[in-house]
Amino acid sequence: MCSILCAFDLRPGADLRMLRPLAMSLSASQRHRGPDWSGVHADAQALLVHERLAIVDPAGGAQPLRSADGELALAVNGEIYNHRDIRDRLEQAYAFGSGSDCEVINALYRSGGDVGRWLDDLNGIFAFALWDRAAGRFVIARDPLGVCPLYWGHDGDGRLWVASEMKALARLCEDVAAFPPGHWFDSETGELRRYHRRAWRDYEATRGAEVSPAELRHAFERAVHRQLMSDVPYGVLLSGGLDSSLVAACAARFARRRIEQDDQAEAWWPRLHSFAIGLDGSPDLAAAQIAADAIGTVHHGFTYSFEEGLDALPEVIRHVETYDVTTIRASTPMFLLARRIRAMGVKMVLSGEGADEVFGGYLYFHKAPNAREFHAETVRKLDALHQFDCLRANKSMMAWGVEPRVPFLDLEFLDVAMRMDARLKMARPGPDGGRAIEKAVLREAFKGYLPDGILWRQKEQFSDGVGYGWIDGLKAHAERIVSDAELAAAAVRFPLNPSATKEAYWYRSLFERYFPTAACAATVPAGRSIACSSPVAIAWDAAFAAAADPSGRSVAGVHRAALADADATLQPAAALL
Repeated sequence: MCSILCAFDLRPGADLRMLRPLAMSLSASQRHRGPDWSGVHADAQALLVHERLAIVDPAGGAQPLRSADGELALAVNGEIYNHRDIRDRLEQAYAFGSGSDCEVINALYRSGGDVGRWLDDLNGIFAFALWDRAAGRFVIARDPLGVCPLYWGHDGDGRLWVASEMKALARLCEDVAAFPPGHWFDSETGELRRYHRRAWRDYEATRGAEVSPAELRHAFERAVHRQLMSDVPYGVLLSGGLDSSLVAACAARFARRRIEQDDQAEAWWPRLHSFAIGLDGSPDLAAAQIAADAIGTVHHGFTYSFEEGLDALPEVIRHVETYDVTTIRASTPMFLLARRIRAMGVKMVLSGEGADEVFGGYLYFHKAPNAREFHAETVRKLDALHQFDCLRANKSMMAWGVEPRVPFLDLEFLDVAMRMDARLKMARPGPDGGRAIEKAVLREAFKGYLPDGILWRQKEQFSDGVGYGWIDGLKAHAERIVSDAELAAAAVRFPLNPSATKEAYWYRSLFERYFPTAACAATVPAGRSIACSSPVAIAWDAAFAAAADPSGRSVAGVHRAALADADATLQPAAALL
């Protein structure tokens, strides 16, 4: 993964001697995403700048990627996991100039087919801008779920700018906005179009559909296998929760063989390394060690102090570009972990984001009244991921040049997991017949992969799992530095999305330092709480409406029941190892 910075709609006679240094300086503000190399394509009508993080074909594959005739220039942030399959079935010959997985985008464009159709054939995470000099045309697109960030806006001279992060455009474009996931823009028509549509978005298309545990397991194993595509050292994030543990367990099964050579050669780095972080004594660190011992990874559990997290928090907000409370709480330990990971020479990690959205893993899903509403909420959560968990994982990790990949959001896996009737996903009793457990269908599909204490561990938000002292300390700190009068006047200072708590006010104040315009503030949703996730969720239980704290602990009836037997499940698992 990398960063892109592009300018289009250049006026005739534009002075590239001035625009090129401007573009380079704006791109430099994102260089943390691509510290390995910088590339520029400049002509009379377009400027494309690329900061590269070399994961596939590090010796070649420099960007912008140009066609052999020099007419196409492509700047991409992303990974195309099915690029070899696409190369094999191209209907029109294309002279590839590198081993880059992303060069198939140029080949598909050159084939002349419908752009929206071939975009939907890409299984990957991407945000790109493609310039066709001969046609005077440019195309901008973003992956279906928005795993890769992308922003756009216009400067005072009417030029269109595109960038991987908002910070590159915040002071240049008064109309800066997030480019919508699953869409593409065509300068030839001036239209922004959706290209990614799935029948499973409608519950009626899934009613009565079943997916066997074996099919679900195999689909996920294939997703993990695809996403191990790498020519550099990689690892897995391992919090000890179900999602990251399943990712790690599957990755460990493939790590000894080289994916790029169809598993026919020994991997360059055959030992799989796993990484976790938390406050001293955090539940995640304990659970992660148990999972790592069972899976057989080379595990690295790091601790951080509350003060270290507090010191990093302003930089975290500058990097993740949000003032959302839950996102900032979770981004800070992830940001600190990314720095440790990069220091060890690892440039790519697999992570567990997306499972809770696909399988209804958040604790309030226990309150879902029926399968239809459960399904509708999973779709809504997937649609919002680019503003929350995808944004957190991508920007926290890429702040230090570490690429996160998310197998639970693999497009082929999604089509399997989302087509099943949501009644199969609803919380139900675990193997002991006791309390209801979320994501039971996923746990059952992976029996034998993990110790039962990990496989059936209750959902724990990352910002809780690193240690309850983290959230409690943040709230206490905000109470000390934000006065009652400031909070009472929040709507005056922040007319758009005024802060409801002192912690939220503090984060919003820090955000304003780096992103002072109303357009920047508008890129952040009005507010998010795991407990009060949406009007639909609030309707499931009236108690949700009064929960202002977005911690998973807000769903108290569910969370307290889990804590009562957490030790009873983890301790036997540890004793077996």
